[in-house]
Amino acid sequence: MKTTPSPIIIDAAQTRASLPFDRLIAALREAFTAGADVPLRHHHFMPQPDGSIATILIMPAWQRAFIGIKIVTIFPENGKKALPGLFSSYLLCDGDTGQHIALIDGNEITSRRTAAIGALGADFLARKDSRKLLICGSGRIASLLADAFAAVRPIEKVAVWNVNEAGAARLVFDLRARGIDACVANDLERAVGEADIVSCATLAARPIIKGAWLKPGTHLDLIGSFTPFMREADDEVFRRGRVWLDTYDALKESGELLDPIRDGVIAAGDIRGSLAELCRGERKGRTSEGEITVFKAVGNALSDIAAAGLVWRDFSAKE
Repeated sequence: MKTTPSPIIIDAAQTRASLPFDRLIAALREAFTAGADVPLRHHHFMPQPDGSIATILIMPAWQRAFIGIKIVTIFPENGKKALPGLFSSYLLCDGDTGQHIALIDGNEITSRRTAAIGALGADFLARKDSRKLLICGSGRIASLLADAFAAVRPIEKVAVWNVNEAGAARLVFDLRARGIDACVANDLERAVGEADIVSCATLAARPIIKGAWLKPGTHLDLIGSFTPFMREADDEVFRRGRVWLDTYDALKESGELLDPIRDGVIAAGDIRGSLAELCRGERKGRTSEGEITVFKAVGNALSDIAAAGLVWRDFSAKE
């Protein structure tokens, strides 16, 4: 019997090197324009002894060239154990034969494509002169947001808020070491009011951003919450803002939207559109300097397979 080669292992460093934000954002724009087959992802919830809820996500997608499956485990209380809250691996398969060709570091794919999706959304929705960025969170994804948004807007100043101030201080230290003008935001309300772009990358179960704090013209990026049990913004955010989604699956998955729709704060018909519609030119993004825009992303297997394909092509070109 003919044997087939085992999948190539592409580690975190190789994956990271293949996904600079300028190339990744461009690849995502192309992917959302072209589309792919993306079934609704599988959720499995696991109550933990401490009262938190851990999650297993299984996210398949396929297109002509590739088939991809990402497996993700999310444990919200891992921070107390000095561990990331999310771990993932990505299996990439040949689109013609189904052969398993690569096992790619899913943590790098997930974190970098999540930051890049927020930046791609901002490229349509944030004011062109946005210079002040507020990052809420201090984990793996939050650490990438300054670079991601700087790829699409002239970011000059970055403030970081985290429920654990020590985490914010660590991220600020890292940002300054990279030459970024960064500071810790001790007063969240004031920081939100001063920012042009607010990006939330937390695992919050209750809202941390109040709509009353948002000044006209602000762009709010909500990329942390992705289950029915998670929220980063209060109802007033959705009353005041014009809401856009990465995909319409967010209406089925995110407490950010499920709760306000259930309570009559907004209706599904109030959603302005999706990232694919923006990329295809089917919807116009920001329409005035003063409007408040809200981009809600839950993550999508289309962005994963776009990133994985970029990694594989880069790896193959070097072989």
